[in-house]
Amino acid sequence: MNSKLKILLVDDEQEFVVTLAERLELRGYQVHIAEDGETALACFEPQAFDLVVLDLMMPGIGGLEVLPRLKEIQPDIPVILFTGHGSTREGMEGMRLGAFDYLMKPLHIEELIRKIREAVPSRTS
Repeated sequence: MNSKLKILLVDDEQEFVVTLAERLELRGYQVHIAEDGETALACFEPQAFDLVVLDLMMPGIGGLEVLPRLKEIQPDIPVILFTGHGSTREGMEGMRLGAFDYLMKPLHIEELIRKIREAVPSRTS
């Protein structure tokens, strides 16, 4: 059932985000990439997503600034935060702002898939 699940991946590390997108697409997800917060927000204008995987630390506007703006556009969107530079404190702040959960880099694909299934159970079972 996950073949129609639309995921937006947001990370400024191009090689990482492209590889992650490929791995998710191999598992049947429809994946779009944004390499910064502004692009991520602009992606929501023409379409909706089922889930966002959002990096906390990016040039320009970071994940903690993008998150509440995404929630204004699509309040029920599950957002999974991740970071390679941040701390548990930033992850907890993200949860307070409405994130579903947060993960630390390096992301393990099976852990991410598990979080996606938890965040959108009706679409992934």
